Amino acid sequence: MENEVDKVKAEETRGQLEEFEEAEEENLEFEEEEAAEEEVLEEEAKPKAKEEVEEEIVEERFYTISLGKAWLMPPNKRAPKAMRIIKDFVKRHMKLETGKESADEEESETRRLIVSNEVNEKVWSRGIEKPPRKIRIRATKDKDGNVTVYLAEGD
Repeated sequence: MENEVDKVKAEETRGQLEEFEEAEEENLEFEEEEAAEEEVLEEEAKPKAKEEVEEEIVEERFYTISLGKAWLMPPNKRAPKAMRIIKDFVKRHMKLETGKESADEEESETRRLIVSNEVNEKVWSRGIEKPPRKIRIRATKDKDGNVTVYLAEGD
């Protein structure tokens, strides 16, 4: 009688093991398909992104902006003032129109000034009270009129 019970348990275990192996094979096949799809998507995305960035840049300029006027503010307002100085400078020199000045409302809505995280971190690196006295930036304008501000290379 014990042999029969052992045989039944062994058969159940074999059945469960076979089901588990089938499920595992299906899962592996699914994961392989997903990995192949991801590789294809990554390969397609990388070259296009590089080409788009190169094609979109219409104008690129390097500026050294003096932030000395930020030091006229109270200590707890200097870094925010330095950021406003940078934004105003870039708007003026890259001829970025604001919504109020533009006659075409549709075009002005799409134009934006984007300050990269590197520039922000550089201004705030020593805290709110001691921003740098000057900063070197690279401003790029794309075909849509958006201006992006990056930290100049080597800084």
